Amino acid sequence: MTENQQAANFGSTCTTVVKSSSRLTPETTDEVRHIVLHIDEPSFRYLEGQCIGVLVPGPHEFGNEYHHRHYSIANSRASGDSEGVDIDILVRRCFYIDEFSGEEYRGIASNYLCDAKPGDRISITGPYRSPFKMPGDETSNLLMIGTGTGIAPFRAFMQHIYDQLGGWKGQVRLFYGARNGMDLLYMNDENRDLSHYYDEQTFKAFKAVGGGYFGTPTDGLENALANNVQEALDLIRKDNTYVYLAGQEKVAEALNKVMSEAVGSEKVWQDLKQGMIKDGRWTELLYH
Repeated sequence: MTENQQAANFGSTCTTVVKSSSRLTPETTDEVRHIVLHIDEPSFRYLEGQCIGVLVPGPHEFGNEYHHRHYSIANSRASGDSEGVDIDILVRRCFYIDEFSGEEYRGIASNYLCDAKPGDRISITGPYRSPFKMPGDETSNLLMIGTGTGIAPFRAFMQHIYDQLGGWKGQVRLFYGARNGMDLLYMNDENRDLSHYYDEQTFKAFKAVGGGYFGTPTDGLENALANNVQEALDLIRKDNTYVYLAGQEKVAEALNKVMSEAVGSEKVWQDLKQGMIKDGRWTELLYH
């Protein structure tokens, strides 16, 4: 089987060129990069909230010719005629500790992408259907809750509704947690990409850090929610509010904990949450 045939096993593929790669975090914390991939094909189409797959050529462990990893698209789709399409992705350089040997291993896809230089060619698959879909009614409220690189689809949402649609009539709220101030991606001293949306009357962001040396992104999110729980709860109780959760699985745990305490019991909270799920107004995109 040829290399192209093996890549085709992942479905529709295309070749991109790294247009730029910039670090969002300083040298003193984990490396997170904003990478722009250019597709020289104007017909390539995607929707906010979708993701692409990145194919890392091998050979890899177990004889795999390719390693495949999904990344959420962090920008809104371009409008009008264009010579090609740019896709933004957020990549945290990852390392893993083997629980048996204690050895450290490089994350295959994350290090491949973080090491890529402008001009390098990257094979991608997709775009893939996502559970994240924006409501068609502009009077709907959007409640976005996440940590880390989970902010990627939220950035795409905000670019679309404020930059392309020209505004949003419903309320838009972002609850975001991080380990420290510089880990607040697109909202730290290295990159304040989302700061201009603070001028929008319908948008408000609540961000918090874990606090202390051993603080976690989930701790930060829990702090942001707990400090502004009534704001979130008031929106959740409205029948035109859509909730989006993104990031590590502990995002859901933090939300469940804070909300259960706020409404008086876990059962009351779960009943409220299940009602939104039944109505199609609750979406999660979580990872380990």
